[in-house]
Amino acid sequence: MATPKKTSKIDRVSRDRVRAYEARQQVHSHIIARRRRDNLIAAVAVIVVTGLTVGAQLLHVATNPANPTPTPTSLADSAKIPDPALAANRMWSGSLTLNDVPLQVELDGIKAPQAVASTISLASSGFYNNVPCHRLTTAGIFVLQCGDPQGDGSGGPGYEYGPVENAPADDLYPAGTIAMARQSGNGSSMGSQFFIVYADCSIPSDVAGGYSVIGRVTEGLDQLQKQVVDAGVQNGSNDGKPVVDVRITNFILQ
Repeated sequence: MATPKKTSKIDRVSRDRVRAYEARQQVHSHIIARRRRDNLIAAVAVIVVTGLTVGAQLLHVATNPANPTPTPTSLADSAKIPDPALAANRMWSGSLTLNDVPLQVELDGIKAPQAVASTISLASSGFYNNVPCHRLTTAGIFVLQCGDPQGDGSGGPGYEYGPVENAPADDLYPAGTIAMARQSGNGSSMGSQFFIVYADCSIPSDVAGGYSVIGRVTEGLDQLQKQVVDAGVQNGSNDGKPVVDVRITNFILQ
C-alpha cells in the first residue's frame, strides 16, 4: 500500500494564503455590492424627492392665480441688467401702442428704479416692437400679459433681475396698473414680460412677495377693453391666448 505523502509546511502556508485571499475577495465583493445597493437607494431617493419638489411647484403654478407667468428660469447674464440709475429717480411718461390702440402710460422710476430702468432700456432699443401679448385672463385676475418675444411665456431679454419693488401691501391691483411678470416664488426672475391690469383685482402674494408695479395706464384702457378683452380667450378658456392677435406696435417713453 502506498503511503500518503506528508503535507509540507510550505504547502500548508500556501493554502492558508489562498484561503485568506479568497476570504478577502469575498469581503471586498460584499462591500462593493453593498455600496452599489446604497448608491442605488440614494439615487432613487433623490429622484423621488426631485419629482415631488417639481410636482409641488407645478401644482402651485397651476392652481395659484397670483402667478401671472409660467416663465421658466433661464440662464441670465447679470452684466446685461440695466443700471437702476437709468430710471433717473423720476416719473416717466409715454405711449404703449397695442394693435394701433394707443395707451398713455406713466412709469414710476422713483418707487421701482430697477424695473423701470430695464423697461426704458428695452423700449428705447426697440426690443418690444411687434412683440405679442400672449396671455389674457378673464376670471379671478384680470390681466393682459405682454413682452415675451417667444409668445409663449418662456422668453425674455437675456437677463433676469430682482428683487420685487413697489408691490402693493394689500395685494390690490387697480385697473390700469402695469406690473412686471415673474415666476411663482422667485422675486429675481423678472425680465421683459409685464402685465396690464384692465379691471380691479386682487393678486395674492407668494413667498417672494407681490409683483413689481412699474406704473399705470392713464388713457386708452377703455379701448383696450373693447378691442381686445371683450373678444375673450381662445377656445372659450379664461386663461390663455387672446382671440385677437395682440402685438406691441411701439413703446415710447420720455
